[in-house]
Amino acid sequence: MTVRFACAVSALGLTCAMSAPAVAQGPEAAAVESAASAIIVTGADQTGTPGSADFDLARAAAPAAPISIGAGEGVVSSVAISAAAATTAAQDTPAPRDERFSVVLNQDAFFGFYPTFNGLIPVSENVDLSFYGIMWTTDAFGTGLGSDLWTEFGIGANFILNDGKLQIKPQVGLTNGALLSGGVVNNAGNPTGTGGNFADGIVPSLTINYADDSFEAEYYGGYYAALRNRNENAALDFLHTWVNAGYKFSSNFSAGAHYELLSNTRNTFPGGGTAVVYQWLGPYVQFSLKKGFFARFTAGADIEEGGDGDFYKLAVGMSF
Repeated sequence: MTVRFACAVSALGLTCAMSAPAVAQGPEAAAVESAASAIIVTGADQTGTPGSADFDLARAAAPAAPISIGAGEGVVSSVAISAAAATTAAQDTPAPRDERFSVVLNQDAFFGFYPTFNGLIPVSENVDLSFYGIMWTTDAFGTGLGSDLWTEFGIGANFILNDGKLQIKPQVGLTNGALLSGGVVNNAGNPTGTGGNFADGIVPSLTINYADDSFEAEYYGGYYAALRNRNENAALDFLHTWVNAGYKFSSNFSAGAHYELLSNTRNTFPGGGTAVVYQWLGPYVQFSLKKGFFARFTAGADIEEGGDGDFYKLAVGMSF
């Protein structure tokens, strides 16, 4: 039988946001300025009215006796030292990285329409706690008529490297529904089509994003394995992976190439077999706006032998 699968990980067509790599919000280094040679203190003007007067550190602020420094003598203002130390300490303290949340609306020629989200919570200087979800809306991934729609949720970690340019995110998710496990099965191990399963499948995945001023790239690999009913007569496993890379012509526009593979690697349906579902290859264009908004359109050919028709996919993302 021909299986039209909706391999998960398009969430990480979040990647399409994926494609719009999440930019690390790490602190930027700040220059440390030297102490000023004069400060303003409250004093009295010539008429006796309180006001501001220039205070010469080399003269008026000097201690009664000069301080010996090394082999020579120098007059140093303790006020200037304190001010410089406070400024340096403040500048050396890294600014906290913000929590981030992204929502991506995806639609493509195989999976249909599937919104995704990804949240990142800083837990250390270079690590975030990651959580994500995918809401698959294609009827064929459930038990029909909008029931038991496939739903994916997972957690992981996001490691920030190379001053925020490189992000490596391993995650593990659970799918819920009937696509991988067959849903409710009868005593013979055959699906009844009457309901879905919690923990239908498990999805270990890895997403790698790189972005600098002129180049962007993303890799995603996820394995969708049946968790429930794994040895019954309706279990499916899938490998879903993609890689894309492009050039940033400006802060608002980039373009590049995209390759994507979906393969059915295990099939326990009686008489069923495994097969490559599709191999997509084609260009993409992306428009990005300030505050994390972007739109990416990708299209091309199914280069798998026997593949029919072209592919196309659109992702619209928002980060908060």
